Amino acid sequence: MSDHATVGRGVGDAPAAQVPSIPPGPLPAVALRGVSKVYGGGQAAVAAVDHIDLDVAPGELVCLVGVSGCGKSTLLNLIAGLDRPTTGRVDVEGRTALMFQDAALFPWLTVASNVDLALKLRKVPKSERRPRVEALLRTVHLEAFTDKRPHELSGGMRQRVALARAFAQDADVLLMDEPFGALDAMTRDVLHDELESLWRDRSLTIVFVTHNVREAARLADRIVVLTSRPGRVAATFDVDVERPRRIESPEVSEVAARITGRLREEVRRHARQ
Repeated sequence: MSDHATVGRGVGDAPAAQVPSIPPGPLPAVALRGVSKVYGGGQAAVAAVDHIDLDVAPGELVCLVGVSGCGKSTLLNLIAGLDRPTTGRVDVEGRTALMFQDAALFPWLTVASNVDLALKLRKVPKSERRPRVEALLRTVHLEAFTDKRPHELSGGMRQRVALARAFAQDADVLLMDEPFGALDAMTRDVLHDELESLWRDRSLTIVFVTHNVREAARLADRIVVLTSRPGRVAATFDVDVERPRRIESPEVSEVAARITGRLREEVRRHARQ
């Protein structure tokens, strides 16, 4: 049996015939079919996302962009299995790890202990954990900070620890919710380079939420634009810009301008409703 973490996870109240099936062929790493999420009931019900169909191929880096409240974070929670769709189906091949804007490190633990905890929760034997932690911290260039605590680190360094902890979960799909949004531009640019290198080396599948269209154009293979609430797929853009990319390059700027124009259309459409 494959390590298919979420076969049919979150099938809601809709009859099975109304949920589109996954087409034949190689399985996507992430597949959403007819996914809707409604919070509350009656007149107080709020639809966060509505009938989302989306595939993410193994090894693909997809960025989700949209105005605030369009359901980007809701989609990540559904993919991660932290919430269930009201209707529809979410399928994920393998294990997921979720990384937030806040590094969410335990302040009383050292850098090494924060990463070690993820291995401990996976029941990795103690004898194997220390070399794994050391290797992971070398991967994110923090091998000299193993005994430091989070308050002794910069924001970018804390996010590196969070990235190492995510990798410690041995995930196949990494879900990232504005992970660099609170960082300065220079630190964010460095972490873009490191994330891209790690993604390519490990053949990860990444779903990355951002408000920053330049960041999306810098990182993504494909950008998915969501409508204002309820979130629906408004458009998708393949990013055919050769890697490695620079966020200030004319090619990235051109892609970002097209995405920005599409987002403006969504804002105007939402204002007219």
